[in-house]
Amino acid sequence: MTTELRAVDAVVIGASAGGVEALLTLFADVQPGFKLPVIVVLHVPDERRSQLAAVFNSRLSLPVKEVDDKEPIAPGTLYFAAPGYHVSIEQDHSFSLSREERVHYSRPSIDYLFESAADVYQSRLAAILLTGANQDGAQGLLSVKLQGGLTIVQDPTEAHVATMPHAALERCHPDFILPLHGIARLLVELERIECY
Repeated sequence: MTTELRAVDAVVIGASAGGVEALLTLFADVQPGFKLPVIVVLHVPDERRSQLAAVFNSRLSLPVKEVDDKEPIAPGTLYFAAPGYHVSIEQDHSFSLSREERVHYSRPSIDYLFESAADVYQSRLAAILLTGANQDGAQGLLSVKLQGGLTIVQDPTEAHVATMPHAALERCHPDFILPLHGIARLLVELERIECY
């Protein structure tokens, strides 16, 4: 792929089955001082509190937290959607949580996050869709593409469960189809561009 990288203001990531391992691999080499905000929807059961933020906080060198309603998005922070709530991004670059109907059996929904982020950040957004066992994220990735944002899909041959990457590839032609180590390098490159 010959897509030219451009500066972005935020990164959104969606994952489901196999997502914890994929995300740990993706962020393993992220250095302290990483400047971009990263917002993640990872499908987890919503009947209990998520330990994702705590697990990732103990393993990564950047601040990690669960999204709070009305919270302004801070640079250099990895945010996880809370179980049981859709996360959307408002025009003032703050979060909004809602309990609207599930999308693709999921709340939080990747589509919900991606579509709202695309509306706000437009071409200054990078969206990454990883391993997963349903169709969530495919429509949202298309929304990002239509707004001029950068779209990245994990190589389905490497994904723990390839359903989600395949659904995205059927819906749109992403800018990049990469294995996890390639996406990790891309994140570092996007942050380097942003810092110039």
